[in-house]
Amino acid sequence: MPFYISGAIPSYTDAFFETVSGFTTTGASILTDIESLPRSLLFWRSLTHWLGGMGIVVLAVAILPMMGIGGLQLIRAEAPGPTVDRISPRITKTAKTLWLLYIGFTILETLLLMIGGMDLFDSLSHTFGTLATGGFSTKNASVGHYNSAYIDGVITVFMLLAGINFSLHYRLLTGRFKPLIRDTELKAFLFIFIASTTLIALSLHGTTYQTIGECVRFASFQAASILTTTGFATADYEQWVPFAHTILFILMFVGGCSGSTGGGIKVVRLVILLKQALNEMKLLIHPRGVFALKISGNMVKKNIVYAVMGFFFLYIMILLTVTFVIAFDGHDITTSFTTALATLGNIGPGFAKVGPTKNYAFYESYIKWVLSIAMIVGRLELYTVLVICMPHFWKR
Repeated sequence: MPFYISGAIPSYTDAFFETVSGFTTTGASILTDIESLPRSLLFWRSLTHWLGGMGIVVLAVAILPMMGIGGLQLIRAEAPGPTVDRISPRITKTAKTLWLLYIGFTILETLLLMIGGMDLFDSLSHTFGTLATGGFSTKNASVGHYNSAYIDGVITVFMLLAGINFSLHYRLLTGRFKPLIRDTELKAFLFIFIASTTLIALSLHGTTYQTIGECVRFASFQAASILTTTGFATADYEQWVPFAHTILFILMFVGGCSGSTGGGIKVVRLVILLKQALNEMKLLIHPRGVFALKISGNMVKKNIVYAVMGFFFLYIMILLTVTFVIAFDGHDITTSFTTALATLGNIGPGFAKVGPTKNYAFYESYIKWVLSIAMIVGRLELYTVLVICMPHFWKR
């Protein structure tokens, strides 16, 4: 309603799309001239990210303790990832702890960006987009507008922090380092980031940028942005070499860690799928063998493995369905597929017509509604939305 009533976005469909993109922390936009908007609307636009980042449901549980035991079911429905890791026995205390961490990171990043030359408004707006892994910026050129290695570095670090399970941040602050060392998902997440940054930087050296420093700076920022599904940009990565495109395209399938503000499939699900595939190959060699699937030293139950496999299948099917709808309107396969991937995975930018320097304004209204639904389904982890379509749900 703020977008629509103010007249900044005359079309209700466009206003709805922009708002959904904000609350789902996708960062896909229909705005062609962001800087022409009044600061009040720009602030609201960024605030939708910040609220959606930790989750409206978690916020509700934190301030409505009378919800009691029902709160856990709500958090389990909204919390990003296959499992919910309780920080404390009381779900209300858990929610409050998560919000205190979230607010603490917000204050810290805002101060660091102000030291780098941003004013308070821009610092706060970009912090909202960073910690929510959303990507809404107050500038048409996104973070690239500032052309600052310091600002790029600060935002890169905080994108990675936002992409890590928040329960690990809590354990680190309370002096418990062992869970971090043992955490399989964190190791995989950091490995993917370091490996992709290295490969992209090597491909850019001597072609797009001449110094190693520049290559690492732009490669690390963009790798973190796509991996954590933030969607900020400091450069037009479509002008990079095809090898770099390929790495970024693969990262669009990954996403952040479970329990983070990131979207996508999530690292832990991919780790579970990989380990299950390896176990299946071992069974071919040793048919009578018993091979346990462990994550961070803990046994993963079969029902979780089956749920992850089902999630992955549904994810691909929805991805292909949305791609088909977009392609039916006459758009090329690269635009159609990466649009579907960028909205379902809550990433924001894609390739071709939805690249980092472009937007979603050109799509027909019915496609924007389909993409809005895709963003919601992706943000709420598929099952919690699709279960509404099941007849058994309404018979209970």
